[in-house]
Amino acid sequence: MEEFEPNHLKTPMVSTSTRHKCAACFQQFKKKENLVEHMKKSYHSVHQPKCGVCHKHCKSFESLREHISGPLAKAHCSSIFAQNGCHLCLKVFESPVSVDEHKELCLLTAPPPLGTMNIPYTEYEALEDENYMSKYPEAVAINCQMVGCGIDGSVDLLARVCLVDEEDNMIFHTYVEPQLSVTDYRYEVTGITEEQLKRDGMSVKEVREKISQILYNGESIGKARLDGGKAKLLVGHNLDHALDCLLMNYPENLLRDTATYRPLLKTNFMSHSLKYLTKTYLGYDIRSGSHDTFQDCVSVMRLYKRMRSQEHQDEETAKQNHLNFDARKSKDHDLQNMSPDELFRISTSNYQCWCLDSQPRTAEFYGV
Repeated sequence: MEEFEPNHLKTPMVSTSTRHKCAACFQQFKKKENLVEHMKKSYHSVHQPKCGVCHKHCKSFESLREHISGPLAKAHCSSIFAQNGCHLCLKVFESPVSVDEHKELCLLTAPPPLGTMNIPYTEYEALEDENYMSKYPEAVAINCQMVGCGIDGSVDLLARVCLVDEEDNMIFHTYVEPQLSVTDYRYEVTGITEEQLKRDGMSVKEVREKISQILYNGESIGKARLDGGKAKLLVGHNLDHALDCLLMNYPENLLRDTATYRPLLKTNFMSHSLKYLTKTYLGYDIRSGSHDTFQDCVSVMRLYKRMRSQEHQDEETAKQNHLNFDARKSKDHDLQNMSPDELFRISTSNYQCWCLDSQPRTAEFYGV
């Protein structure tokens, strides 16, 4: 992919004073100390989404999308992106032909819905395979469906669980036996019936044990909390809610939530729906009728993999940048003498970029 140089043709018309320009977002300041304070608070880093034309770093992909194709988009960037950009991953290529070739891979099709009729309990048989047990830790996506209990049916009750692997294979599925009396099956959304829960439902305790067996991959919880071990990354949308309904805890450093991942948030840092994220970043629709738990599960895994495939920097650079800015925060005199580019090089993210998941798991990776 050809990278475009920033457009420096536009200069202030009436300014005789020196302006201090942020090397990441290009915001300008009258005083150097204001730029330093901006860098301390902005958490700019190479992991932020970046315009492929002018190289401006944005807080989220939505901010980047507004920069290159929104109503107030930068004209130079917008014109180039309109011809050579991919509206899904927001990358910029050297020619329209390259874009067309790329879109054949970037634009995905919706997974076939499994529906909710006649799907029995399934379990990942490969868990007993010793070769599988020794594999490098990977990611597993989870999706839960809820029915309602309580007088008005507003209390969520777990009714169905599905897990898929990175290859879109369903590795676990079951209906869940109601713990309380169900007052609203929410059939229009879930497609779940009373008969299915009574006939095929597994207890929440059994479900939790099966899922733990898959996620911890035969190792202890303590090992997973220490350095990850063989435990898998758990991917989902609104994971806290899913884990609450399962009455289950999982190490926070192993959770990957598309509802809270900073680059996928709105510009006001609120969550997007899974339906919106799937359409915007994968190119297909889900939830046109009832929610299909397999479709949702596959979609959230594909979103995770697309974010993980971002290429930002090598491991050594990441380790260096992880330490430098914090180490110099108290030395304001040193920071005042740094150039904007130097300030950017020692600035770090306030979130863990998922691109780092493709690197070897070490104690440093898990923050130990």
